[in-house]
Amino acid sequence: MHKVWTLLGFFIFTSVAVFMGGKAHAETLRITVFGDSLVQGYGLPQGEGLVPQLEAWLQDQQLDVALVNAGVSGDTTAGGAARIDWTLADDPQGLIVLLGGNDLLRGLGPDQAAANLRQIMMAAQARHVAVLLVGMQAPGNYGPEYKARFDAIYSALADEFGSLLHSDAFAGIRAVAGSDPAQAQAYMQPDNIHPNAKGVALNVAALGPMVAELASRIKTGG
Repeated sequence: MHKVWTLLGFFIFTSVAVFMGGKAHAETLRITVFGDSLVQGYGLPQGEGLVPQLEAWLQDQQLDVALVNAGVSGDTTAGGAARIDWTLADDPQGLIVLLGGNDLLRGLGPDQAAANLRQIMMAAQARHVAVLLVGMQAPGNYGPEYKARFDAIYSALADEFGSLLHSDAFAGIRAVAGSDPAQAQAYMQPDNIHPNAKGVALNVAALGPMVAELASRIKTGG
C-alpha cells in the first residue's frame, strides 16, 4: 500500500511540474511601446497603427508578446522624460522607445533631446527593463551639423546603456521609396509626417526582427 501511494505521489508531482513548466514556458511577455503620435496611431483606424500591426507581426512569428500602447500625440523627448516613471510603474518586461520626431519638428536642440532620452534610459535601467531604442533621422533643413548631431544621439545612447537599437523609425518606407519624397507619399498620410497603414506595415516589417530580439533578450535575461 505504501508503494502505491509513493507511485501516486510521484505521478501527481510529475504532472504538476509539467503543468507549471508549461505555464512558465507559455508566459506572455509584456512590452510597452513608449513614444509620440507614431506610437499612438495618429490618423489611423483602430487596428492599423504601429502597435496593433507590430503585435500581429509578432504573433505571425509565433511569439507570445503583449504590447502596451504608451504613445502620446505631440510628445517631445521632454514629455517622455516627465512621464517615464509613471509608465514604468506598470512593471513592463521590455520597453520600446520611439521619441524625437516632435523635437525635430520644433527644431529643439540635440543636446537637450539626448539628455531627455538619457533620463528615460536611466529610469528603465534602474528597473532592469530591457530597452529597444528606435532612432529618428533629422531632415536636412536645419543644416548638416544639426543633422549629424541629432542622428548620432540614438547610437550613442544604445552604446552607453547596452540597449538594442533600430536606427530609423521610417526604415521600411525608406527601403522602398529611397530618398524620393514623391515615392514616399504613397505610404504617408496627407500631412506627410505620419505614415498611412501601408507605410506602417513597411516600418513594422523593418522593426519587427529587432523586437523579436528584444523578446529573446528578455527571456534569456541578456
